[in-house]
Amino acid sequence: MAELPDYLAEQTEEAILQRMLGRIPADVDRSEGSYIWDALAPVAYELFRSSEQAKEVLRRGFASTTFGPYLDLRCEEHGIARRPATKATGSVKFLGAAGTILPMRTRVATAADPVTNSPSVEFEITGSEPVTLDAQGQAVVKVEAVDPGTIGNVPAGAIVILVTPVPGITGVSNEVGLSGGVNVESDESLLERYLLKVRSPGTSGNKADYVQWAMQVEGVGGAQVQPLWNGPGTVKLFVLGSDKRAPSQTIVKAVQDYIAPNAGTGEGKAPIGASVTVEAATEVPINVSARLTLKAGATLEQAALSFQSELEEYLKKLAFTDSVVRYSQVTGLLLDNPYLLDFDSLVMNGGSINVPIQLGQVAVKGTVNVNG
Repeated sequence: MAELPDYLAEQTEEAILQRMLGRIPADVDRSEGSYIWDALAPVAYELFRSSEQAKEVLRRGFASTTFGPYLDLRCEEHGIARRPATKATGSVKFLGAAGTILPMRTRVATAADPVTNSPSVEFEITGSEPVTLDAQGQAVVKVEAVDPGTIGNVPAGAIVILVTPVPGITGVSNEVGLSGGVNVESDESLLERYLLKVRSPGTSGNKADYVQWAMQVEGVGGAQVQPLWNGPGTVKLFVLGSDKRAPSQTIVKAVQDYIAPNAGTGEGKAPIGASVTVEAATEVPINVSARLTLKAGATLEQAALSFQSELEEYLKKLAFTDSVVRYSQVTGLLLDNPYLLDFDSLVMNGGSINVPIQLGQVAVKGTVNVNG
């Protein structure tokens, strides 16, 4: 809590005990180990614990300091629910003997990677009927991840294992990466949507309404509105993914269908007469190079990884909230790098000045070239 009420401030076990001993007559032995001291010390400890629990109750009662299920309860007061995790989907090609039947819910998987300690990820055939390999001994089948979350977003060629034994099948592969898997919404994202609603209430199709409508769609991590972009009655809506980067076209279409599936008809959230166009944010790579002076015992790889991680976090905070990537802020990231003594020759997107970000654009980490 930023500020505690007086009755909870400085409520240490020692302070409570001293106040209690102060109310004992002076002619009674109050020294440590005396009967009075031994009787009051456990009480002082329990009162101290009660004050700490009272602080925790206060912390959980305010949206900005609460967490988990308590944040869910706070948000439900305003009709906001945490977005659940979703499963990645895509297609897998099966190879084998012509006429081989794939049972429903057949499972395939990626291989585990002991180097990166990445586990195998399993996927399951969707659909209500078995699939039969064609005359060429092939079948392209839709699958979804068994477990929800980003773990199911695997690249092309990653699925190579047939988990469910099927006689006649000789191979499996995914020619296109699987996508659409999203983790359960974080406290940070949920709080952002809560504050957006209570601080910028919508009123019959104003800019705040469009942002809130977009943020209600799973996988959306930010939105910007460009009113009257193509004349009266037109609205362009730019959206971010939950990772603060350009979202997939699946998410863009979901937002379009939710807000305005047909222009001007009022069938979605948008009012009648509004022609709404939803687009993915345009990524602007931030390319950085610098010469580093390392601390004793530090490696260039450690310094580079630390800087890249901090740069990514900085750019995520800027997404759709600031129109400038500041050279001074990137300088600060290097100054705070725990593996560096100093640096020079810092260049950001070819210069040593701020990089402007326009409406509908989002800054993302580009190339990072550092040397010692």
